[in-house]
Amino acid sequence: MSRINKNVILALLTLTSSAFLLFQLYYYKHYLSAKNGTGLSKSKGSRIGFDSTQWRAVKKFIMLTSSQNVPVFLIDPLILELINKDFEQLKNTSHGSTSECQFFCVPRDFTTFALRYHLWKNEEGWFRIAENMGFQCLKIESKDPRLDGIDSLSGTEIPLHYICRLANHAIHLVVFHERSGNYLWHGHLRLKGHMDRKFVPFRKLRFGRYPGAFDRPALQQITVDGLEVFIPKDPVHFLEEIPHSRFIECRYKEARAFFQQYLDDNTVEAMAFRKNAKELLQLAAKTLKKLGVRFWLSSGTCLGWYRQCNIIPYSKDVDLGIFIQDYKSDIISAFQDVGLPLKHKFGKVEDSLELSFQGKDDIKLDIFFFYEETDHMWNGGTQAKTGKKFKYLFPKFTLCWTEFVDMKIHVPCETIEYIEANYGVPLRQVQC
Repeated sequence: MSRINKNVILALLTLTSSAFLLFQLYYYKHYLSAKNGTGLSKSKGSRIGFDSTQWRAVKKFIMLTSSQNVPVFLIDPLILELINKDFEQLKNTSHGSTSECQFFCVPRDFTTFALRYHLWKNEEGWFRIAENMGFQCLKIESKDPRLDGIDSLSGTEIPLHYICRLANHAIHLVVFHERSGNYLWHGHLRLKGHMDRKFVPFRKLRFGRYPGAFDRPALQQITVDGLEVFIPKDPVHFLEEIPHSRFIECRYKEARAFFQQYLDDNTVEAMAFRKNAKELLQLAAKTLKKLGVRFWLSSGTCLGWYRQCNIIPYSKDVDLGIFIQDYKSDIISAFQDVGLPLKHKFGKVEDSLELSFQGKDDIKLDIFFFYEETDHMWNGGTQAKTGKKFKYLFPKFTLCWTEFVDMKIHVPCETIEYIEANYGVPLRQVQC
C-alpha cells in the first residue's frame, strides 16, 4: 500500500511540475515577450514585434556597416517622417530602453540608407561580407557624368546604388557623390540587360527614378528601436528636399562639340567677364537663398549652360527667373545691401515686373518675374528707351537642379522648350 501511495504521489508531483512549466512558457510567450517587444505585438496598426523581418534586416545591415566602418545614414522617407513626429523623445532614448518596435517594424518593402562615397574605404570587402551574412546584393554602376567632357576618362563607371535583400525585405543603399558645388549627388538607378528585374519591386523605390541633388546634411546619432543610427540633423529639411531633388547634367559632350565648331573666346576680356559674371551669380544666389526665394537661370545665362556649359562671354549680363508668387517686398533693399544698386525697375508686382541691378565692370543682373496662367506662363518685357511693353509666353515648366560654374543651381527641366519659347525660334537657329 505504501509503494502505491509513493508512486501516486510521484506521478502527481510530475504532473504538477509539468503543468507549472507549461504555464510559465505560456506566460512568457503571451505576456512578457509582448511587453518587452521580443514577440509579435497585439497593438493595432503597423506596430509589430522585434522579430519582424524588417527589424532583423535593418539590425543585420547596421551590424555589417558598423563592423566595416561604412559611414551610412538613414534617409528612408517613411521612417524619417515617423521619427520626426517623436524627435524630442527619441533624442533622449538610450540603447536598449525601448519596449516596443515602432519605426523599423512598419510594414514596407525597403529601408533606405545613404553613403558618402568618398568616405568609403573598403567597398569590395564589404560587398563580400554582406553576402556571407546572408544578404543577396545587387550593385548598380554607371558612367560618371562629370567625366563626359574628358576623352581619357569618359566612360569610367562609379557605383550608384546597392540593393541588399534579406528574406523578403531589402536595404536600398544610395551612394552619394561629392560635387564641386558643395553638395551631394546620386545617380539614376538604371538596370542593365543581365540584371534580374524581379529581384525587388524596383518601382516602389523612392530614390533612383532620376538623378538627385541634396545639400550636404549635418548628421546626428540617435537610438531607434534599440538600434544606433545616424540621421540628418534637420530631418524636416531633408524630407522637403526629396520631391524637389531632380538633377539634370550639363551636356558636356555637346558643349565640347560646340567649341570644336565655334572656337571659344579665351581673350583677356572674355575671361575677365566670365570671372565677374560668376561672382555676380554667386552673390545673387546667396542673397536670394537668404530671402528664401527660388530662382533659376534664364535667357542668355540658361542658353550658355545648355549649349556651352559656361557663361557666354559676350552676353554682358546675368539673367535669372523668379516666380511672382515668390516675390519678397525687401528684395530690392537686400540686393542694395550687398552692393548691387537698382538700375531699372519695369512694370509692377501684379503685372510684368522686371528688375535690373548694376554689378561691377558694367555687368547687369536682370531678374524676370514669371506669371502662371491655366495653361501657360509668361513674363513681361519693357523697352528701356521707348517704354514699349512685351509679353513673352512659355509652356509650363518645372525646376531641376544642375551644376553651373561650380554651383548647385536651378534650371527649367524642360530646357529646350523654355529656350525656344524665350528666343522664338528652334534651338538650332538661336544665334546669340
